[in-house]
Amino acid sequence: MAAVADKSGEAAPVAAAANDKKNNLVVETAKSESKEFNVQNLVDMFTKLNPLAKEFFPSSYYQNQTKNDSKFNQVPVDNKSAGNENYSNRRRRNNFNQGRRRLNGKAFRAQRDDSIRQTVYVSDIDQNVTEEQLAGLFSNCGQVVDCRVCGDPHSVLRFAFVEFADEEGARAALNLNGIMLGFYPVRVLPSKTAILPVNPTFLPRSEDEREMCTRTVYCTNIDKKVSQADVKTFFESTCGEVTRLRLLGDNVHSTRIAFVEFAMAENAIVALNCSGMVLGTQPMRVSPSKTPVRPRVTRPTSL
Repeated sequence: MAAVADKSGEAAPVAAAANDKKNNLVVETAKSESKEFNVQNLVDMFTKLNPLAKEFFPSSYYQNQTKNDSKFNQVPVDNKSAGNENYSNRRRRNNFNQGRRRLNGKAFRAQRDDSIRQTVYVSDIDQNVTEEQLAGLFSNCGQVVDCRVCGDPHSVLRFAFVEFADEEGARAALNLNGIMLGFYPVRVLPSKTAILPVNPTFLPRSEDEREMCTRTVYCTNIDKKVSQADVKTFFESTCGEVTRLRLLGDNVHSTRIAFVEFAMAENAIVALNCSGMVLGTQPMRVSPSKTPVRPRVTRPTSL
């Protein structure tokens, strides 16, 4: 009986060890199955992806494909493919356009520099002197391309820019420094800026419109809170009857501009003396206008 008990006592640890080994084997098998399951899930996910799907192609690939359906099954895997070739072509075109823009910028700056060298700055101009009289004075120096008289808010006198067809005319104009024009001697200096050209569509197209320009002034630095009625009342009470007025502004600039047409040219000359007067909260600048105030075109209403 003792031998049987010993054998049973020895068998118990062996059975426990066998059970532990079996349990460990089950755990390891479960882990390996779990790993295999996760890997298999990834394999299944990747196999479901379509390498020919639209999101795997650049947009340029589809733009350059022909109507042949077989070509849509070709994947652009090298630099000679349709997509990459179009991309490189697009880059070359963009670089060419940027170079052309840079060239245009250089040409514009060169043209502006030429205009500055051909322009003189004239100051201390009498209020009664017109642009035609000023241009006539400097026409003896060379061909006058443009003449722009501006109001000075800090002085009763005005200043102007006179542009010539060449630099020789501008150099000759400097010799007129100190000449009497009206009641004051004018100062003539080389200009530091070019004259901003006027849109040709706004310039007078007939003798009637040129006559309208003699009765029109151009006003800048107008307070945005000032209405069109306020501007008209101001000039009519100070200068004379206003026949047409155009008040313009936008959301970019902090002030507005106006074109004021009077009944007589004498009223426009008087209005030039209003340069520097405060309307609202801003001092206005008043200059002769190069453009007429054309009546608004009423579009016929469709029935």
